[in-house]
Amino acid sequence: MAGTGDFEEFARAGIPRLYRTAWLLTGDRHHAEDLVQDTLANMLKTWARIDNPGAYARTAMARTFISQRRRRSWSERPTAELPEQVARVGDVELRMALREALGELAPLDRAVLVLRYFEDRSVEQVALDLGKNASAITTRTARALDRLRVVLGDNAVQLIAH
Repeated sequence: MAGTGDFEEFARAGIPRLYRTAWLLTGDRHHAEDLVQDTLANMLKTWARIDNPGAYARTAMARTFISQRRRRSWSERPTAELPEQVARVGDVELRMALREALGELAPLDRAVLVLRYFEDRSVEQVALDLGKNASAITTRTARALDRLRVVLGDNAVQLIAH
């Protein structure tokens, strides 16, 4: 298959960033790995027609995540012992609270916030990635941030101060 080497090069270089985004979207290591794998598998099928692999990967990942969340099987939660991880002092509480708060949001709201603030993408880029218009993304961002503030409650200020 022509271009398979290019795909392998893209995949090797892009997996860390894709995994980070997938983990932020799913909040789970196993689901994040599955999401990256699904995204790359879908990309390989259409690799010859992809002009901008990075943009295509982000769009495919966001749409796959939203689609997966609509399925009933999404509520399955793999369990296993967590490996010991080194964390910076003060970061753990913030990361855990943010992860739990993101988990309370609707899949599309979570995707919008992750793409906008963790991937540092513009409103227009997120709109393209999710197949929405920019005004819908602006509205959704504001509502998702309001919901996130409600979920975090008084802890938001305390967590940021640490």
